[in-house]
Amino acid sequence: MNPLQQLHAAGQSLWLDQITRGMVADGTLRRYIDEFSVTGLTSNPTIFQKAIGGTRFYDEAIRHKTAAGRSGETLFFELALEDLTQAADLFLPAHRRSNGVDGWVSLEVSPLLADDAPATIEAARALHAQAARPNLFIKIPGTEAGLRAIEESVYHGVPINVTLLFSQEQYLAAAEAYLRAIERRLADGRDPRVASVASLFVSRWDVAVKDQVTPALQNRLGVAIAERTHLAYRQLLASPRWRRLAEAGALPQRLLWASTGTKDPAAPDTFYVEALAVPDTINTIPEATLLAFADHGRVAKLMSADAAAGEPERLLEQFRQAGIDTAALARQLQRDGADAFAESWQHLLTAIGAKGEQLAGRP
Repeated sequence: MNPLQQLHAAGQSLWLDQITRGMVADGTLRRYIDEFSVTGLTSNPTIFQKAIGGTRFYDEAIRHKTAAGRSGETLFFELALEDLTQAADLFLPAHRRSNGVDGWVSLEVSPLLADDAPATIEAARALHAQAARPNLFIKIPGTEAGLRAIEESVYHGVPINVTLLFSQEQYLAAAEAYLRAIERRLADGRDPRVASVASLFVSRWDVAVKDQVTPALQNRLGVAIAERTHLAYRQLLASPRWRRLAEAGALPQRLLWASTGTKDPAAPDTFYVEALAVPDTINTIPEATLLAFADHGRVAKLMSADAAAGEPERLLEQFRQAGIDTAALARQLQRDGADAFAESWQHLLTAIGAKGEQLAGRP
């Protein structure tokens, strides 16, 4: 087995944090499924901005859709769903084998709706219906407005990938929104099987504090936050509240590691994949990191599901002593992440519009 297959065999789901039309069309995604045990895929505005703006795979579709009067977000979501529904079909066997736990792809609502819960709820409903795939998540950020939208969307049966989580506290808030939604469904006699994942962003922590801590603490904060959050995840799954829902047929909201590409050139390119190897979680991996881990990654040690809570807490205390306010930084990282996706979104729509004009032969 290659290292990625070893991770999969250890119980961790491996999802690709990448999508392009060429990857789907030329068989690359199929190869990753067959050779690397990839069982899902995520996307975000930045990924699509690079895919659409940096390749010609979308030119013909943009030409036809622009001529048909499509523009802006409507045009983008049609393009994105063409890619993601094909990817969802490739992952459907994994979805069926896992009884709906694995085999998902994800599409994000407009980042411009991050502070508008009613509009996010409607967008999530409409996009899920438009996709018409049982294994497509709608991504909603775990902001204050997003949490309200997450609960209502799950209550109405829309599978949700909660994105832009940066701390144990933000994870628990997302989990609470999911639990409330499932409890409401049961109280109203509805099927409790509505899937969700909670995406914790890891490497951005280390980028944020790189110039504020000693070399001994560099590239250690993100994993400590992840370990702390994983403990909360395990405790929730062991709680009487969750067991009652599980016995009624509910699916666990799985913990997903996001932002797992190494940003520090001095650190190993497989650093976060190796550090975050733990069963019953998901690692969504950038393509370059996926290939690097397949080539020279090691599954040397799994993160313990029963690790003593004091271990990450002792390390986090060292960061607090170094002047890092992790609670404030988590809030800042979430705001910065939402702003970055909104900026990518605006660039994406501008690029699509310009390309549509160019392909239509207009100046």
